[in-house]
Amino acid sequence: MSSNSYVTSKLREFGTTIFAEMSALAVETGAVNLGQGFPDYDGPHEVLDSAVDAIRSGQNQYPPGPGMPVLREAVAEHQARFWGLSYDPDTEVLITAGATEALAACLLGLLETGDEVVLLEPMYDSYQACIAMAGGVARPVTLRPPDYGFDTDELRAAITDRTRILLVNSPHNPTGKVLDDEQLRTLAELAIERDLIVVSDEVYEHLTYDGVQHRSIATLPGMRERTLVISSGGKTFNTTGWKVGWICAPAPLVSAARSAKQFLTYVSSGPFQPAIAVGLRLPDSYFTDLASDLQSKRDQLMSGLRTAGFEVFPPQGTYFVTVDIRAIDPEGDGYAFCRALPKRCGVVAVPNVVFYDREHRHEGQHLVRFAFCKRMTSIDEAVERLSGLRTRGGS
Repeated sequence: MSSNSYVTSKLREFGTTIFAEMSALAVETGAVNLGQGFPDYDGPHEVLDSAVDAIRSGQNQYPPGPGMPVLREAVAEHQARFWGLSYDPDTEVLITAGATEALAACLLGLLETGDEVVLLEPMYDSYQACIAMAGGVARPVTLRPPDYGFDTDELRAAITDRTRILLVNSPHNPTGKVLDDEQLRTLAELAIERDLIVVSDEVYEHLTYDGVQHRSIATLPGMRERTLVISSGGKTFNTTGWKVGWICAPAPLVSAARSAKQFLTYVSSGPFQPAIAVGLRLPDSYFTDLASDLQSKRDQLMSGLRTAGFEVFPPQGTYFVTVDIRAIDPEGDGYAFCRALPKRCGVVAVPNVVFYDREHRHEGQHLVRFAFCKRMTSIDEAVERLSGLRTRGGS
């Protein structure tokens, strides 16, 4: 009997997430882990201290189903403060176990079997799995380097009479693309024209560089009423292990997502919810300093990757830099390259091929993602280890 013979056909093709595999390799080899997108340093003390205070003051039982009022109010304030979006914290904000559960709840709550979801690839690996669990069908539209724009004709052709949801991710993981106003308008026009629900993953909303600004698609005319905006505190406050996320949307859409969410975790992250509320109310300087610090780390890593011989595609946002490995590894097999890299030079990265639909994997075969949400000393060590890569032979 095969090892996955009990796994439902909906999930069989997905196997073990690439992040578990590569993080295990990092531990096994003692490599610098530039694979999974989690910081190796703590977030602001105000947020951490608030969590400790909540634990010690007894806030350790089930929080309310929609989330603690203090966090729902802080999320609503945050959306108004930064993006000019107004949400009722009582009916239009739902707290989730991170953005991944938020996404799953939206898809499970909104998709009928056979409904289609149009989305941009490469894509965060849970997207396709969550669509499959909901009985939906993914219809990816490919973003290609160097600028990772989308082809409007390809996008339009992907939308059929079965399309129910347009799934948008900006700033985009893994490419670092931040959709500009013209691209957002194109997506919005198609959503309105074809009467689509939009699910907008905005977890990297504060992590943009070189003066590029994030804009939520929900701010465009006619879009608030059809858009579920997803974000979380993990990336913004270096608390990825807390798993505190949220959905902001009109009450009927939030209700649909909550109908699924209540049978997933029900509730989560009790003492961490008031702590994330503290974070969302930090002064503007925190958010600008966060982006500035990450931009410095991005630039340091990009410089080292270029010196090592990679072709580098500069990201406008997120935690990640994508490179083309073919100058170093002419075979261009990113998966094999990443599996061998920890033993070759003591660095872990992630092959972008896992972020593509099975039929389109040739598009990302030669691309690899490195994370720069690390201490500068970790980045410097990784750069030093990568510097002699071309002299160490093939993978």
